[in-house]
Amino acid sequence: MFKYLLMITCLLMPLTSKSSDYAYFGFEPDIVTNYITTKKKMGFVRLTVELMVPSESIEIVEHHSPLLRDAIIDIIGKQPEETIKSIKGRSEIQLKCEEKIKALLIKETGQPLIKKLLFTQWLDN
Repeated sequence: MFKYLLMITCLLMPLTSKSSDYAYFGFEPDIVTNYITTKKKMGFVRLTVELMVPSESIEIVEHHSPLLRDAIIDIIGKQPEETIKSIKGRSEIQLKCEEKIKALLIKETGQPLIKKLLFTQWLDN
């Protein structure tokens, strides 16, 4: 639902505003990965990730998307179940992912390129 509200908000903004200089890049397909559990069963999470990117940089971010996807999967895969299942933990994970993505893009392109990383859908078991 948040994804649709975000898209509607972007469509309703005037074309002269600063926010129209940004586009959203979404990883397709959704990211699905395992995480650390204390039980004997396997835990997994499925999430939709959107990156707020300056419009002129969308192709560069798309080019580096396999590297960025791998970084997100790596971070989530190292998180304990308590972090995955808590709202505060998800916020921490989102911040870690955003920082890592910016660091990787600086290393690859010399610029962080993204304004914000958003988790628009999060399903875990």
